[in-house]
Amino acid sequence: MNVTIVDYNSGNISSVINSFKEVARDKVNIEVTSDLNNIKFSDKVVLPGQGSFKSCVDALNSINGLVDTLNEFVINNKKPLLGICVGLQMFADIGFEETETKGLGWISGKVSKIDNQNGKFKLPHIGWNEINILKDGKIFKDIENNSHMYFVHSYEFIPEDKSVISATTDYSSNIVCSVEKENIFGTQFHPEKSDKIGLKIINNFINL
Repeated sequence: MNVTIVDYNSGNISSVINSFKEVARDKVNIEVTSDLNNIKFSDKVVLPGQGSFKSCVDALNSINGLVDTLNEFVINNKKPLLGICVGLQMFADIGFEETETKGLGWISGKVSKIDNQNGKFKLPHIGWNEINILKDGKIFKDIENNSHMYFVHSYEFIPEDKSVISATTDYSSNIVCSVEKENIFGTQFHPEKSDKIGLKIINNFINL
């Protein structure tokens, strides 16, 4: 089985690569590439994202044919994809970081700045926080509710259809921190930086 991590110059993704390789060992082939053919014929794809919504969308669009290939993989072929941090946010129709930017439109919704209640809450939301698992999501198999995950973000994804939300975290308000829609999975937290429980989530995705 091949799991491809999409490398599209979205910032440092070495921790994502290392964690997936640690979990996969020799059982699964982990490939890091922006080669469209390799992505197309993968069994599963991971879409990391570090930086602003706009910079990540621009980086995706800068590789000719990459967005079309991802659309085909996810929407037409219904293969599993995991978006991490801004990788999840890009599922939205639109994001408002830096400037209004069109997202991938896989899950209807928007990405807006977290309401820090006039400075009461520091941004970015950074560090460990509990997650509240709302539905028996596939990537949360054998994960206890109220487990702690590692976050670094100032913007949040607000989906129109609340049924896609698989977990939230409490920071200034109830923030969506995980979504699941058919073959599309996303985490706002960083499983690759969330110790053994994060590795378990990665393992659950690989084993889908």
